[in-house]
This record gives sequence, structure tokens and C-alpha cells, in this order.
Amino acid sequence: MTPSSHIDTFARDNLPAPERWPELIFELPELQYPPRLNCAVELLDRAVLERGWGERIALRGHWGSLSYRELLSQANRIARVLAEDMGVVPGNRVLLHAPNGPMMAAAWLAIQKVGAVAVSTMPLLRAKELTDIVTKARISHALSDQALLAELQLAQAQCPTLTRVLTFGDGGELEAHMAGKPDDFANVDTAADDVCMIAFTSGTTGRPKGTMHFHRDVLAICDCFPRYLLRPTPDDIFCGTAPLGFTFGLGGLLLFPLRFGASAVLGIKSGAEELLKAIADYRVTICFAVPTGYRQMLPRLTGADLSSLRQCISAGEALPLATREAWFQATGIQLTDGIGATEMLHVFVSAAGNEIRPGAIGRPVPGYRAVVLDNAGQPLPPGQVGRLAVKGPTGCRYLDDPRQMDYVVNGWNVTGDTALMDTDGYLYYQARNDDMIISAGHNIGGPEVEDALLKHPAVAECAVIGAPDDERGQAVKAFVVVRNDVEADEELIEELQEHTKRLLAPFKYPRVIEFRRTLPRTETGKLQRFKLRDEERRQAPPPPRPLTPPPAAPAATPATTPHRVLQPEGWARPRGFANGMAAKGVHISIAGQIGWDGQCRFHSDNFVEQARQALENIVAVVKSAGGGPEHIVRLTWFVTDRKEYLAQAHELGAAYRSVMGRHFPPMSVVQVAALVEDRAKVEIEGSAIIPEG
Repeated sequence: MTPSSHIDTFARDNLPAPERWPELIFELPELQYPPRLNCAVELLDRAVLERGWGERIALRGHWGSLSYRELLSQANRIARVLAEDMGVVPGNRVLLHAPNGPMMAAAWLAIQKVGAVAVSTMPLLRAKELTDIVTKARISHALSDQALLAELQLAQAQCPTLTRVLTFGDGGELEAHMAGKPDDFANVDTAADDVCMIAFTSGTTGRPKGTMHFHRDVLAICDCFPRYLLRPTPDDIFCGTAPLGFTFGLGGLLLFPLRFGASAVLGIKSGAEELLKAIADYRVTICFAVPTGYRQMLPRLTGADLSSLRQCISAGEALPLATREAWFQATGIQLTDGIGATEMLHVFVSAAGNEIRPGAIGRPVPGYRAVVLDNAGQPLPPGQVGRLAVKGPTGCRYLDDPRQMDYVVNGWNVTGDTALMDTDGYLYYQARNDDMIISAGHNIGGPEVEDALLKHPAVAECAVIGAPDDERGQAVKAFVVVRNDVEADEELIEELQEHTKRLLAPFKYPRVIEFRRTLPRTETGKLQRFKLRDEERRQAPPPPRPLTPPPAAPAATPATTPHRVLQPEGWARPRGFANGMAAKGVHISIAGQIGWDGQCRFHSDNFVEQARQALENIVAVVKSAGGGPEHIVRLTWFVTDRKEYLAQAHELGAAYRSVMGRHFPPMSVVQVAALVEDRAKVEIEGSAIIPEG
């Protein structure tokens, strides 16, 4: 790495070990950055001083407008306050807690100018969430909107590292500090690979992670997706409601416009009406929104003026084909779908204009490569469903987090998405890996069922998950929000089920439909299906069967093992395990094995697949001693979720037999509160005895 400008070395010290990074590729000519650069200088100072954009509008909104020159002056004054009044030194982490607005934008740029690390947060975060972020990133300074100070103060009381806080807006102090400052600033000479921001994931799958990005990463996302697919000009006007604390919003509403001399509308309140009004009032040409945002605008388009729009970008979650088609029919504008990740900073797969193919997300954005991997981390041929993996100029670097090993596999960023690729390189999204439903042996993508339901005129929103089911392992369950003028009743349930059967293979229809007023979403609009899954697991009645090991198969016999199976006279013969086993030979103790491979990499969050991997690990240990599955004399299963274990007994049995054959030693199952590895769902330990001679 290049020598750092950071005096506070926390960020660089807590990067993953280099061997755990993804492979980074810089194949485009635009990506050949010098070893030292500061992203704010590139985006703002040079726009004014070298490109002649000083008098162009950079930001606009209900509050007025700022030219590039005025924005530079604001950022320079805030940089002086940070360095001279607050004592910020290069490498310090600075929290930004505010809604979208000119001060939030100028402050983000100022943090880059002083060589610090920006940690932008969503305005609606509560004290507990802010505390977690401040603690994880060891944040020392904060700039906050005065209106949001209360929650930050509650967090500060729990965070001894957070020593300096300034507020802005009505009643804030930052503007007074800025008033006495000159409007120039000596920018810190940062390295291209100095950490400049830590973005926390939005928590659609549970506990958020801090992702660390460099100065060059900020420029790279500008020089790939927007440059090649959106092709902005200085006359473009960007808008959207995504927070700047969300990397989708940071790119679309600040970084991309600045890179191309365009402008952005900031300060739009959330809501379909407000966004439509802003498009008309400011003659917006490029709109960024999540799929739900476009769907919410659809019934409100009557009388709306969208004549200025030329591009509509959808990202943040899967874009249902029904939404894409409805938007095109209503507006004549093709939605540009994109898939991105906080770990990658922005969009890495997309298609625009004539390159759009119905049902596909798109192809890898120039500068990126993509493959579909199997569970062993090997590329799959076209047409097969597997794990989406990408590499490019940006990549995953978690802040001090063991989950780095799960995300980066053989140099690829494994995004947690299930997809297939066709022979032309187009990628078709199936589901998040943990949204894949396994019902009676069928793999069913929840988003596919959601898309079918959304094609029904009664459905406003929906979420589909796999609910525990004794008979099928998981049952397809849909949570549906109906339109205002629709009565949610049993008749509608049957209608929706028949509607789905007409569009999809019959085994994919939702066997259970529950009507809701709202669905759980993050502040950025992403659907939180994991919360619905957790609800189902908590509410599921305990199955009537005892807690027994998974395989539903006959007990072992002398033909499958050299050891003697013990069966007390008069006892009922157990199914899937033995009551006891007598053996002589060399004793092998096997440490608890979890669902990662020999390199400590998880390949799945699926309970059954983790159990299969743990069993394969057990057998590998025994084989290293010269034995095989038939020599195992004891297995103890530790599970964190009894209901999940029982709900998938049939699938577990099949997985067990694929590894162990028809050898069933004595087994026990124990429910525990947690396992040491957060991602692990099952741990299995055992013993084996290999006969001597």
C-alpha cells in the first residue's frame, strides 16, 4: 500500500489481512489513478479551478441553490472548523448524522479534504444503532443536524470515544464557526488507498457490517456505472430520496453529478408525491429510486409532468418485472435496473437503453467481471443457478469482521445473491441466498413469487418467505399489502393463489397468505424478509415429535460398520440413530465442526447445507486417521434453532445419507443459545474408533 497520510491509523490498522482481500482489477483507462489523490479535490476543487464549472449549479432544492464555487467555499470553511476548532486529524472517523441537504453534502466533502474518514448515517437511526456504529468505528467527532441531536446525545453518553459534536441547522453552532473562516483550505495529501469512508450495511440480513472504502474507490464508481451506462452531461439534473448515508444515494445524488459537472436536487422529503413534484419543479433528467419508490409513484402519475426525465435508475433491492413493465407502459421510460452492494460501494451489474433484456438485471458494468459459482467456489456454466460473484476496481474490506472470509472466496466478492448467467453474459436474479425457499425438495426464489403476485391489480406490496412446515420442510408464505380500495378476505387469498399458479409452476404458489398493513423495511426502502422469517420461527407451534437426530432411516446394522450396535432387549428400535455401540481400536476425538470448509469459509447460510458441510468435515478428520464414516461411534449436534432443525428433518436426512451413507451411530441433539461463529447454525462433534490391524 502507498504510505498513508493518516496520523490516526485505526482505519488502516483494521483492514482485513491482504490475503483476505478480493482481487482488484483496473482494466479501464479511466481507472489508472495516481498513487496519491484526494477524492474531494478531484470532484470539487478541480471542477472549479481546472474544468471551469465554478458558476454552474451543483446543488439545488427548496432551500435555494449552490454553485460549484459556493459549494467549494462551504466545504473549505467546514474543513477549517474540523481541523482548527474540533481538532480533527487525518484518519479520525467523523460521524455525519443528517437528512439530505447542502450542509450534509458540504460536510462529507470537507471530511475528505482534512483526510479524515466519513461515517454517514441514516437520519432515522436511534441511539442504540448510533451507539453500535460509534463503538465499532471508534468515532471521535460528529457533525449532526440540530433536529437529530437528541438521539446522538443518548448515544454519546454510552461512547467515551465520541468527544466532540457540532450541530448545524436551526439552533446549531457549525454555521457560527464557519462564519469567521476564510474560504480556502490546504487539502491533505491523501494516498489513493487511504480509507476515506466507512459505510455500514443497511441490515436487511441482520447485524450491520462496516465496509471500508478508499479515495480511489469513490472515483472508480463514478468512472464505471454512470460514465458507461448513464452517460451524464453537465446539463443533467439528478434527484431521488435515497439518503446520502446509503451508498446508492451518495453516488446518485452527490458523487456522480459532481464528477460530470451536473447538478442534484437535495432535500426532497420521502414519498411518491414529493418525488414527482420535484421531478416536475426542477426539470429532473435522471432519477434514482428503489423499486418500491417507482411502484408507489405509479398510481399517482395522472397529471404528473415527467417530460424532462430521460433516465430512471432502480437499485437497492430486486426490481420485479411487473414493476418494470408497468413503469414503461405508464411513462415510456425503461427502468435501468442495477445490482450493487455496500461492500462494492455501488452498482456493478446493469443494462440501459437497447441493452436491456426483459427479466435480466444486465451484464457486468464496464470495469467489473462477474461469474456464477457453485458451493465449492467453482464457476458454473451458463444456465445454472448459483452464487453471484464479482470483482472490479472496488471490493469488500470489512472493518475488523470475521465475515470477511465469507464474502471473499478465491478472490471473488460473493455478494449473497443467487443468480444465473445466460450465454450472452446477462445475469438473472433469483433471490438473496437466504431468501431461497426449499419446499418439498424444490428450490423456489421468493422474488419470483413476489413478482407474480405484484402482477395482480389488488396487490400494492408483498414479501415471500419460507415458513417452517412439518410436511414440506418450508411452505411458501406471502405477506401481502393490498391497495386501499381492495377488501382483504378469504376470497382474495384463493384468487391470488390461482393467479400465481397461472403464472408459475404450481409448486411455487403461496400456500399461506397473510395480509399486512405494512412490511418491514430499512430506512433506504429495502425489504427485511429476515424479520418475517424470525416471526414465523417464533410463532411456529412446537412439532409433536421428540428432538431426535435428523435421518429418518433404519438403525445401523453390522453390515454397515465393523462395530457392534447395542439394542437392549424389548426396546423399540430407533430410526436414524443407534442406542449404543461397542467398539475396540484407536480412539479418534473430533472437535466440533461447523458449516465452513477447511479454509474457514462459509458457502451457504442454509441450515441443511451447513449441516452437510459439518458432516463432511467430520468425515475428513476421520479419513485423515485412516478411517471412514463407518468408524464413527458418536455424534453430538448443537443447534441454535430447534424449530428450524425440526422443520427440515427430511432434508437433513437426505444430506446426512449423502455424506454418511447408511451408518447411524449413537447421536444426541442439544439446543444452545449461540455458537461462537455468528454465522454458524449447527455444530457437530464426534468420536470414531478405528479397529487395530
